[in-house]
Amino acid sequence: MSNTRFKSIVYTAFVCLLYDPAAAETVLHNVNGYTSSNDGIRQFSVLVFDDTGKVVATGGDELHAERSGATQIDGGGSTVLPGLIDAHAHVYGLGFLQTSLDITGVPSVDEAANRIRAYAEEHPHARWILGRGWNQVLWPVKEFPTAADIDAVVNDRPVWLRRIDGHAAWANTTAMRLAGIDNDTPDPVGGKILRDDNGQATGVFIDLAMDLVERHLPKPDKSDYRQALISAVDALVAEGMTGVHDAGIDLMNAEVYISMADNDELDMRIYAMTGGAGEVLDAIGKPLRAYGNDRLEIASVKLYADGALGSRGAAMIEPYSDDAENRGLAFWTQDELDRMVAKANGMGFQVGIHAIGDLGNRMALDAFDTAQQGKPSAFRNRVEHAQIIALEDIPRFAELGVIASMQPTHATSDMNMAEDRIGPDRILGGYAWRRLLDSGAVIASGSDFPVELSNPFHGLYAAVTRQGRDGEPQDGWYADQALTRAEALHSFTLAAAYSAHQEKRVGSLEPGKWADFIIIDRDYFTIPASQIDDIIVLQTWVGGEKVYDANAEVNDR
Repeated sequence: MSNTRFKSIVYTAFVCLLYDPAAAETVLHNVNGYTSSNDGIRQFSVLVFDDTGKVVATGGDELHAERSGATQIDGGGSTVLPGLIDAHAHVYGLGFLQTSLDITGVPSVDEAANRIRAYAEEHPHARWILGRGWNQVLWPVKEFPTAADIDAVVNDRPVWLRRIDGHAAWANTTAMRLAGIDNDTPDPVGGKILRDDNGQATGVFIDLAMDLVERHLPKPDKSDYRQALISAVDALVAEGMTGVHDAGIDLMNAEVYISMADNDELDMRIYAMTGGAGEVLDAIGKPLRAYGNDRLEIASVKLYADGALGSRGAAMIEPYSDDAENRGLAFWTQDELDRMVAKANGMGFQVGIHAIGDLGNRMALDAFDTAQQGKPSAFRNRVEHAQIIALEDIPRFAELGVIASMQPTHATSDMNMAEDRIGPDRILGGYAWRRLLDSGAVIASGSDFPVELSNPFHGLYAAVTRQGRDGEPQDGWYADQALTRAEALHSFTLAAAYSAHQEKRVGSLEPGKWADFIIIDRDYFTIPASQIDDIIVLQTWVGGEKVYDANAEVNDR
């Protein structure tokens, strides 16, 4: 044997002795783990993932014993769940709200005016006062506010405040003057300018009428977007979110997301939908998939069928029960909606259609029926919100393979007015999670933040209890439509992943998938249901990387 060959064999043997496959693995042991799967909930006490960020195995203590040389993390008996995925939300909107006037939950128009005055005094150099969150349904007199209410406290600068649902906005006289709104300004298709008995604009704009003012707002630049997105993502991972379906982004938002993915600045997975089937879709051209180490996808298109229930903009087949002359606002004709769906699908994009009212939902289903030729489609098209559905239309979701992308907290936020709006018969098809699930439909859950609070445990609580966070009503609102804890978790994990064509990569802690998981302070499956919304996230991991640690946050203070 030559000396050279001998040295080669010795070197190879030495390298083999040094190489231990387990050294590239991390073992999280002593945990109370649960994961969704296609066969139901599976439990485990040990989670193994490798240095590529993928799950190797879950199981019992034998996995720990077999990997004594691996990196060890003692979970201290804490509960582990798959990372939660919000299937419908607005990331920039959440970040924007942290730097603008937030009047969410104000109990009266007078208190709203006080907040506006205080914000104006604190921001004397702001060209516009912008914000969001008012909801007249919460006020003693449940009437829309007027420009005069703002004029009394701020009349030197334009003020523009979106309603909590984003489907109406409240302006002062200065803002309307800058936008050129007068008595002769016509209502746009799909929108309405509220007017008094004399035909004067009151200061409230519904749905597409908001564009008349919003085209005059100062435009955010890329640094504004980046700051808002980073701020939002930091908040979301602290609440246990590892993925968000961002419902309706513009081109600048898309460009900033791509830049953040390029620079490894996305600490969670973003599945983005373009805002409409127009210029943003045309500019992107083709779906962007698994970009930036699988942190970013732009592969869906967000369309609108109608407005919202709270502002009576949701399109209804019959008039509102509390407004006999009003059927809401359809944003498009059926032919226009059909064409947009066909265009987006034809370019390879999934479509999600915002639909609140029963007419809006029917129009969305009809558009998908036409595009899909009456059968399920590989695109897995979606109805976003699927809020009020005619009972005879519920089976169509499963028949067409259309995903119901729903928000559990919408039911508990709307229960104070929903039945007033549509009456006791139509409400049976409202927020009808159990009827949809029993019909064979897939439900993907989200929050629609910042319309609702972003915390996904509030959504899990609402899905299971059908109660507000005050525990009311005691037996749950239409409690027969509640989900089990397993179904609710599935809707925020594996079903949400399925609705984005990601179920082979995320949504459960199964071998080969990304190690996206959270560690929480109590057992979701055994605590009283009343405590689900109080769960605290201790750690959040994305792709085997810890992106949030509650202890570190405390120590940094």
